Amino acid sequence: MKVVLATRNQGKIREFQKHFSEIGWEVIPIADIADIPEPEETGTTFRENALQKARYYAEAVNLPVLSDDSGIIADVLGNEPGVYSARYAGVHGNDEANNQKLVEVLRPYRGEARRGHYMCVIAVVWPDGREITAEGRCNGIIRDFYKGTGGFGYDPLFYLPEFGKTMAELSMEEKNKISHRGKAVDAMLKKLKEAGI
Repeated sequence: MKVVLATRNQGKIREFQKHFSEIGWEVIPIADIADIPEPEETGTTFRENALQKARYYAEAVNLPVLSDDSGIIADVLGNEPGVYSARYAGVHGNDEANNQKLVEVLRPYRGEARRGHYMCVIAVVWPDGREITAEGRCNGIIRDFYKGTGGFGYDPLFYLPEFGKTMAELSMEEKNKISHRGKAVDAMLKKLKEAGI
C-alpha cells in the first residue's frame, strides 16, 4: 500500500519509513508528491492536529495520508509545551531555541519535579473519509543539559531512567521500540490489522 506522509521533518520521515516498510507500506513524503503549503495547526490536542493535517493532504492529493502530531509535556507545567512543542520558542522547527526555552522555564525545578512525557497521535485518513487514530506515550525526565547526538527535537534533554540514556543516545532500533512514536505506530498497526487493512 502507498501512503503519503504529511511531514517535511527528516527525522520523522526516517522513523515512519522504517516502521511501515516492515508491513509492506510504501511511505512517500508529501514533498515528493506535491508542492502544497502546510496547513495551519489550530487544534488544541495532538489528535485534532494529526487529523487536521491528514484530512487536508488527503483531500489535496487524493491518496491515503498518514500524519502525526507529537510533542513533549513537562508534568509540572500542565500541558506545556504540548501541541506547541515544535514552535515553543516562537519559530517552528528551531530545536535549539525550543530546547533552551524549556531548560530556562524548568530551571527552578529539580528531581521528580522534572518528570515529563512525550506524546504522539497518528492519524491515517483515506480520500473516502475513513479515519483511524492511535496514540503512544513515553515517560522520562527532562534534564537541563544535552547528551547524545541521535534523534531530533527535545531528545538530547529527555532522559529515560530505565535505560540510563537520553532519547538521543538510543539507536534507531531502540528508539522505535520504546518511543512515543514507536508505541503509537504499534497501536496503529494493530488497529489497521483489526480493520483488515
